[in-house]
Formats: sequence, structure tokens, C-alpha cells
Amino acid sequence: MTSNPLEPLIDLYSQMDTTWDKIASEYHFLCSGCKDSCCQSLFFHHTYIERTYFLHGFSKLSQDKKEIILDRAKTYCQTTFTKNSEIKTLKIMCPVNENGNCSLYSYRPMICRLHGLPHELRKPGHPPVKGKGCDTGQFEGKPYLKFDRTLYYQKMAQIETQFRYSSNKKGKIKETIAQILISQ
Repeated sequence: MTSNPLEPLIDLYSQMDTTWDKIASEYHFLCSGCKDSCCQSLFFHHTYIERTYFLHGFSKLSQDKKEIILDRAKTYCQTTFTKNSEIKTLKIMCPVNENGNCSLYSYRPMICRLHGLPHELRKPGHPPVKGKGCDTGQFEGKPYLKFDRTLYYQKMAQIETQFRYSSNKKGKIKETIAQILISQ
């Protein structure tokens, strides 16, 4: 057992980043922001450990920066989630995005790290589920370079289980970055 409960997550993130960078390089793909930025996608996050790590990164920002981001997060939630529980899937920029860059890039969750490239996910007893990658990458017509996310999801589940056990976290979560920020 490590003394830092976040260490297994940090190690897993490093593995994800290394693999993503290698495959992106083989595709000659460079994610440098685009008009249809994934930072404008409605992503939900489901792990307490990622939530904790993200908020740890947020805590390191200056007070002024935190206030700006929290204001954006409130606007994001007011626009996206209505009082009647309807969710509007609008293209709204993530509240931590600053001029096309993530101000908490080192602390970003798994889905932000793995997004963009063609990939697959294997569930026992089912054929692989494949994703085509983002439109900006123009991957259609290119040979598929195997990017199997399965192991990362399995490792994340193990890390999350241990984290929940050691921190007595119960129940499920399903939150956007904006919700994580305003519910801290």
C-alpha cells in the first residue's frame, strides 16, 4: 500500500498518456484545439478518486483563478441543467479551459486523456465496441492502430474500489467538471 492514495491513479494516468502520445504520433495527430473542441462535450465523470485528484489540482490554483473558474462552472450548470432535470447538451466550454488550454491539464480525468483517437473497448462475451476518433483527426480511411482502452478501465475500477474502501466513499457519482467544482 502506498502512503499517497492518489499514487496508483497518477501512475495509471502516466501509462494512459504514454500510450495516447505514442499512438497519436503514429497517426501524425496533434491535438491543438479545434472549433469542435472535446472540451465542449458533455462528459460525466464517475470515480471518486478522479474527483479527488482533480479537486487537489484545483486547490493549487490562485484564489483569483479559482473564483473565475467557479463563476464559469456555475454558468455552465445553470445553462446545462434545468430545474425540471432536463439536460441540455449544448456546446459549452469546460470551465477550466482558458483560451483553448486546460488550466488543470495535469489533473484532467481519464476521459479527457483518452479522447480523440480511434479506439476499442472489450466487454466479456461481446464484440469490441469501437470508436472512430474525433473528426479533426481525419482518421477515416487510415489503417486502425490498435488502442484498446479495456485495461485502463479495468485498472481504474480496481483503483477506485480501493480508494472507496479506504476513504469510506459509497454510492455512485455522475458529475461534469462544472458540477464537481461547485459541489466541493
